[in-house]
Amino acid sequence: MTNQSTEVAIVGGGMVGGALALGLAQHGFAVTVIERHEPAVFNPEAQPDVRISAISASSVALLRGLGVWESIQAMRCHPYRQLETWEWENAHVMFDARELKLPLLGYMVENTVLQRALWDELQAHPQVTLRTEGTLSALHAHNDFQELTFSNGDTLTAKLVVGADGANSWVRQAAGIGIHAWQYQQSCMLITVECEDEAGDSTWQHFTPHGPHAFLPLFDRWASLVWYDTPARIRQLQTLNMVQLEQEIALHFPPRLGRVKPVAAAAFPLTRRHALKYVRPGLALVGDAAHTIHPLAGQGVNLGYRDVEALLEVLTGARSHGEAWASQGVLKRYQMRRMADNFIMQSGMDLFYAGFSNDLGPVRLLRNIGLMAAERAGVLKRQALKYALGL
Repeated sequence: MTNQSTEVAIVGGGMVGGALALGLAQHGFAVTVIERHEPAVFNPEAQPDVRISAISASSVALLRGLGVWESIQAMRCHPYRQLETWEWENAHVMFDARELKLPLLGYMVENTVLQRALWDELQAHPQVTLRTEGTLSALHAHNDFQELTFSNGDTLTAKLVVGADGANSWVRQAAGIGIHAWQYQQSCMLITVECEDEAGDSTWQHFTPHGPHAFLPLFDRWASLVWYDTPARIRQLQTLNMVQLEQEIALHFPPRLGRVKPVAAAAFPLTRRHALKYVRPGLALVGDAAHTIHPLAGQGVNLGYRDVEALLEVLTGARSHGEAWASQGVLKRYQMRRMADNFIMQSGMDLFYAGFSNDLGPVRLLRNIGLMAAERAGVLKRQALKYALGL
């Protein structure tokens, strides 16, 4: 049994927790990252991970500032320059990087690549301790520190504990922070496919009465398909072998997809969650531990990276001014900056979900008129794109 101490304990060393840990370490904080398993070593010969993130321009800037973007590019990532969405063929909306005078809108990156690149940097940083042994069993708050207890009896004390441990956050539950949540009447299947031709640099989303079908280009001839549908339909798709799934894709995705060969698939339910608060004295939540969003526009990890930027700025600023940086007063600055923005993005995705999950004729007419109007909106369209990209 050991008793250790640190300044910041981050529970969850994934894409968001790893970025926060690295940023804090680079600003001189002593950081301990608690993660169940070390990410797998990157294998350039392996097929793509089923889990893909659309990384926006602002998230790329954060990762570049942390010094990991070059490592990500050396592994695998793929730029996309156009984003297209439609339901009726005459009601397309096209977002193009050239409209904002940008070289690209963002990158498609496998989650395992992001995790590995961050982990490698964390391993090399002298201010970081990585812990992958033992599971957490208790969290106790004291006057000026938090105490984490592991199942083997080890303890770790920290001035600040950060929950970056995902949608079912142990930290959030152990801290007694409630959530406002509901289940969408949709599930999602991610399908890794091999295309006949190069995947290109355009991503698209076709709305159907049961849910959108999306195409995410990856490297070479690889791509990822996203199939939203009723939970019962997704469960039925999960029972199919890859040959049968290929037939279903050909029947239900738009012809522009061409012939594809599925090689892997994974499915999950869609749930909206928002923590009732992000902080308490000596504790903060970031990323999916604080909020989950309908993945319609691929904003989940990008909102997490906005949390990271805000919390880094608040903590480093408070420390440089000699403030008690783990106090509730300081941490509430982070909550005030991020809670409203996350709620607005969640609500926007809920409106899209509600508007495109209705098959009534008048509603379909109105939403397609809306898409046609959006395509011609000029400045408003560009502003919406800039907001989504975090610019």
